[in-house]
Amino acid sequence: PENIRNIAIAAHVDHGKTTLSDNLLAGAGMISQDTAGEQLAMDTKEDEQERGITIDAANVSMTHEYEDTNHLINLIDTPGHVDFGGDVTRAMRAVDGALVVVDAVEGAMPQTETVLRQALREGVKPALFINKVDRLISELQEGPQEMQERLMSVIADVNELIRGMAENMDDIPEDWTVSVEDGTVGFGSALYKWGVSMPSMQRTGMDFGDIMELEQNDKREELHERTPLSNVVLDMVCEHFPNPVDAQPRRVPRIWRGDAESELADTMRMVNEDGEVVFMVTDISMDPHAGEIATGRVFSGTLEKGQELYVSGTAGKNRIQSVGLFMGSEREEVDRVPAGNIASVTGLRDAIAGSTVSSVEMTPFESIEHISEPVITKSVEAQNMDDLPKLIETLQQVAKEDPTIQIEINEDTGEHLISGQGELHLEVITQRIRDNQGIPVITGEPIVVFREQPQESSREVEGQSPNRHNKFYITVEPMDQDIVDAIQLGEVSMDMPELERREALQEAGMDKDTSQNVEDIHRTNILIDDTKGIQHLNETMELVLEGLQEALDDGPLAAETVQGS
Repeated sequence: PENIRNIAIAAHVDHGKTTLSDNLLAGAGMISQDTAGEQLAMDTKEDEQERGITIDAANVSMTHEYEDTNHLINLIDTPGHVDFGGDVTRAMRAVDGALVVVDAVEGAMPQTETVLRQALREGVKPALFINKVDRLISELQEGPQEMQERLMSVIADVNELIRGMAENMDDIPEDWTVSVEDGTVGFGSALYKWGVSMPSMQRTGMDFGDIMELEQNDKREELHERTPLSNVVLDMVCEHFPNPVDAQPRRVPRIWRGDAESELADTMRMVNEDGEVVFMVTDISMDPHAGEIATGRVFSGTLEKGQELYVSGTAGKNRIQSVGLFMGSEREEVDRVPAGNIASVTGLRDAIAGSTVSSVEMTPFESIEHISEPVITKSVEAQNMDDLPKLIETLQQVAKEDPTIQIEINEDTGEHLISGQGELHLEVITQRIRDNQGIPVITGEPIVVFREQPQESSREVEGQSPNRHNKFYITVEPMDQDIVDAIQLGEVSMDMPELERREALQEAGMDKDTSQNVEDIHRTNILIDDTKGIQHLNETMELVLEGLQEALDDGPLAAETVQGS
């Protein structure tokens, strides 16, 4: 496990992640050097190649020799478009390091900030690669001084983001900001396949002067030969990203709320391949031949074909049919995958993205919190009534593969409503239903999802039970935004031990007495029981909660969901 690196490449849309992945694959001898940068090997679906963007996170495993030792690098190429942010969040759960790519001309963009936040929330260490440096030289004709200032300002922006996000994280041992001197920043051009970093300049004797000269004289081929991008980046990955043995003792407490003293916690911290199997599913994909493939991180034990494992939240066991590693679009079957790796298995029919799969019953990992919620809804209906059962099955499969999509079947109108992160997200899903499943569908106009919220405290409202013997008095008031944020980020939930929940609510600004009376949290709304010494309240509480949840799901103003009350 000391020689494994699990990394994700993340960035704003069109900053060059997939082109960079091509270079790394070519460097590892997996695709031809000539087509690297144009082949976009990690965009494995037809629609990704057509649109020229990554839609699904794709995994690949490769080896790289660094300081005479062979390292296995499991890489996930993630999408940059904001609509597919869910894939980035899920990928971060499986990896220990994130290579953040920034376009030298555009600098740090909104999505750069989002992917950094997603990485740091999962306890993933960042490093920076500034791409498209060739554009500064050839298009903007910048001199050495201007260029240096521009690159330094990009690094400063990224560090400011890291500092702001990491200040509340107590479990990070060292400073995670990136710097040229430490070798955690690389520069280069993924399109023209060259790259440099401080260690590589010392090794090859190339400096920015030489690079500008070769670039200006169009000697890009020579530039690539003298300082190939793949070596620079893969060396950086091997040297600066933590291996599972370093990372897991820090990451496990962050994503798992189980007993830290237990034997299971020990095997996960030590990445023990002989321990009990613990596997966290981060992605579900469909293969026309193999069926559902679950990809995820093996935290302890060794996955082997034929094992019978528990899937959290479901009864009985699932039997593993095959174990493999992803190589872009291809899946290589292997006999066993030990702890510390990213594996893909078939046969886990009950698993969804975020499931904990293990050989013993255990506390599941924390669910993967998606920062964004669905904002746009479309109706989808089958053109032919005969296709209806198949469409319902496909929509359920879509919801299983992508947890950021919500599917709702409206019983009153018989409509199928599909909600996602944006218009492109829904367009891609409906196009795939048409092309891959061969179901002709008609889609309605996209509508924006709204939320309702009380603006001030209400008067007291009286409700009576049907037998007129019980009277309830309820008031509604808006909740403090800090508490809403804490619920959305998963820092407060009803699944937590009561004491922990109280402390978390008080930290977010709720007063002590109120936090002790929390009866239920529904979405981002909290029910407080302020009654004193009333008997038999528990018997009716379930009905009160049911009524409340119904009212919060269909708000009074426009039948939209209520939040923050």
